[in-house]
Amino acid sequence: MRSLAFIVTLLIATLLAGCGLLPAEKDETVGWSANKLYAAAKDALTEGSYTKAIKYFEKLESRYPYGRYAQQAQIEIAYAYWKDLEPASAISACDRFIKLHPNHPNVDYVYYLRGLINFNEDLGLLGSISNQDMTERDPKGARESFETFKELATRFPDSKYTPDAILRMRYLVNALASLELHVARYYMKRGAYLAAANRAQYALKTYPDAPAGEEALFIMIKAYDQLGLNDLRDDTDRIMRKNFPNSSYYARGLTLSREEPWWKLW
Repeated sequence: MRSLAFIVTLLIATLLAGCGLLPAEKDETVGWSANKLYAAAKDALTEGSYTKAIKYFEKLESRYPYGRYAQQAQIEIAYAYWKDLEPASAISACDRFIKLHPNHPNVDYVYYLRGLINFNEDLGLLGSISNQDMTERDPKGARESFETFKELATRFPDSKYTPDAILRMRYLVNALASLELHVARYYMKRGAYLAAANRAQYALKTYPDAPAGEEALFIMIKAYDQLGLNDLRDDTDRIMRKNFPNSSYYARGLTLSREEPWWKLW
């Protein structure tokens, strides 16, 4: 009898819910002004209640789409998503804002935020070598971050965010070039000399000003020598000697026997 009563009660509750007879969850923000919603959202953001802040900002944008707070709410939502560890949603919010408001006075900040989100996703690209094989890393985030910072610096050279964006671009160039060379070294150790030479050449062409250029040339010379491509090896050697006359690779090579070329150091 108890089981039957429970089933009947459950059925009635289900029917009532389906008919909308049960009271809905009360929305505490009903009747709030745009100013009050925005203030509450900002307070939640400051307190670290990011999910709550996002909810308030979304209600604000929905209820007052043409008010002075709506556009600012879109920016704040992107930041809140990022702080709430939802980078995909944060980037999507940035892209939406940029598309809807390309001439907004604060669009430079949105570009900076977008670049920062991807930058922090790949933070430690160089420092994580000991914890993760860099050949397994996907540099997509780092590349997207670089492109976003580049667009910011190009479109808004006088923005207060541009100097920091440029510094981060330099870091990313070095990190991405180093990643390419790590892969090139991986190929060298496994005897895939053509793949190693191509990867080093790609790093050199794509990131010509990166400090890794010296090692890229060294890897190319070593790979060409192993492949028996003497002309390419000698041409690359001349380029390296011209650009890096005091290279440490030459200094280390002096310890080898005269019969053994310096590029056989490895």
